Amino acid sequence: MTGVSLGVRTGSYGSLQLQNGNVSPLLVRRPSKALLFNPREKERGFPFICRLLGRGKVAMLLMLGLALCLFIFGCFTVYRVGGNITSEIEDTRSNAITRRRNTARLPPAPHSLSLSKSRGNKGYFPIWGHRCDHFAFPPPPPADRRRPGPRPCPVCYIPVEDAIASMPSSPSESPILRTLTYVHDENPTRSDLLGGSDFGGYPSLDERDAAFDIKETMRVHCGFVRGSRPGRQTGFDFDEADLLELDQYHDVIVASAIFGNYDVIQQPRNISSKARKNIPFYMFIDEETEMYMKNVSILSSSRRVGLWRIIVVHNIPYADSRRNGKIPKLLLHRIFPNVRYSIWIDGKLELVMDPYQILERFLWRPNATFAISRHYRRFDVFVEAEANKAAGKYENASIDHQIQFYQYHDGLTHYSREKLPITSDVPEGCVIIREHIPITNLFTCLWFNEVDRFTSRDQLSFSTVRDKIMAKVNWSINMFMDCERRNFVIQAYHRDILEHMPPPVVVTRRPGPPASHTNRPQIKNHPRRGRDKRLGSKRHHRLIGNVVMNHILI
Repeated sequence: MTGVSLGVRTGSYGSLQLQNGNVSPLLVRRPSKALLFNPREKERGFPFICRLLGRGKVAMLLMLGLALCLFIFGCFTVYRVGGNITSEIEDTRSNAITRRRNTARLPPAPHSLSLSKSRGNKGYFPIWGHRCDHFAFPPPPPADRRRPGPRPCPVCYIPVEDAIASMPSSPSESPILRTLTYVHDENPTRSDLLGGSDFGGYPSLDERDAAFDIKETMRVHCGFVRGSRPGRQTGFDFDEADLLELDQYHDVIVASAIFGNYDVIQQPRNISSKARKNIPFYMFIDEETEMYMKNVSILSSSRRVGLWRIIVVHNIPYADSRRNGKIPKLLLHRIFPNVRYSIWIDGKLELVMDPYQILERFLWRPNATFAISRHYRRFDVFVEAEANKAAGKYENASIDHQIQFYQYHDGLTHYSREKLPITSDVPEGCVIIREHIPITNLFTCLWFNEVDRFTSRDQLSFSTVRDKIMAKVNWSINMFMDCERRNFVIQAYHRDILEHMPPPVVVTRRPGPPASHTNRPQIKNHPRRGRDKRLGSKRHHRLIGNVVMNHILI
């Protein structure tokens, strides 16, 4: 068979292959119109785009495209999640309405805002769920060389109106103890060598031990042993006009004290209008502090400094100002006999949260009657005692005597995991939140007796009194974290530290020779031209972030 054979393609450019010595012709095919994409055109086109725009602009276009994709994906995700949340809220509301219709009365939720969660509360219908139930405690902030000490942490508060609505309608039940009265002795005499004072009396060691045997009716030493009533010829005396003020009934009070002109008075902030109207703020001062405040025109005849109602104390019983401060700190129930709840803050602290929100968070929500923060670093009494000696807070011999007495007489041991759920033996006692019921009144009375008998360092005696009472009755103390305390109070320096601080350095420029303006064109100052550096500073962003975080938490 003869004829012309077709050539075989051996290369990419259509070269022909010889077969039997003959050259086979090449058949050229037209490109198909159905082929819309040619890889070779892409290879030739992409370098052309790079040459036309440049590599930098191509990368910018790619980044813009990626950002556009992410934006579209984020919008779709938010829309989908928002729809789910809305449907869940609607389902929750409809389910709640159905429960209310089908059920006459249900037991309250364990973490609800209902008042019936406290024993003895009456006449309040439960609100299902709590907006802080799913509040996740954030991780600790990263280490910062400029702020090596403890810092505040976020706390979930509810609005003031909801906090007021969650106030229990009746007092909490006091376990075992129902009636508590106090020792009155016009001529107190020392019975042993274990301390005491004319103000607090001299209870014997047997009387001290018997006070920890909780009974239904008890009579104990609790300061103010002389006089017809607390504040009248007792050694911690008030004016008659102030006595009438202290006898008034209040649901909530806030109290503080400055003795020996030791601190600078701090004004509360972020206080709601309802709290300003219904909650009195009392500041106890001695005559020395009163004289200073009058000399610098802080205190006038109205006896008010901002929100604080000033109560001047006469005939203070102790030479140590810090020990005098323990009287209103621990014996508020004796000074205010007709008050339900109290918040004590040391004179160096600035309150920056509404009292109703604080009470709801640390008393009413956890169903507690006494709340105090634990120390941010130390949780063992023995370690706390050594820290007090190292800092020169009190005489070393007196601290050693107190710790040895607790160790051999009361069985004080080092803190260990066996004490759980008790998380610490050392409080940060600058803030006390409490309900005035017999068991909490007994606790602070016995705590004050230890301060009166031994050193004025109340951190050393706290755990002994607490553990001896808890061994007898079903009662506990809410010891919350110190970073939570720092969320609603700001600590300032004592006056002596402030007075010894160097003044701020003011940099002034020396006047130089007048510059010649003949050949220099005048330039107008535009303070708002361009970007405001202050608004773009890191501190501004931190402040904005804190404000946004507070709004989210509330």
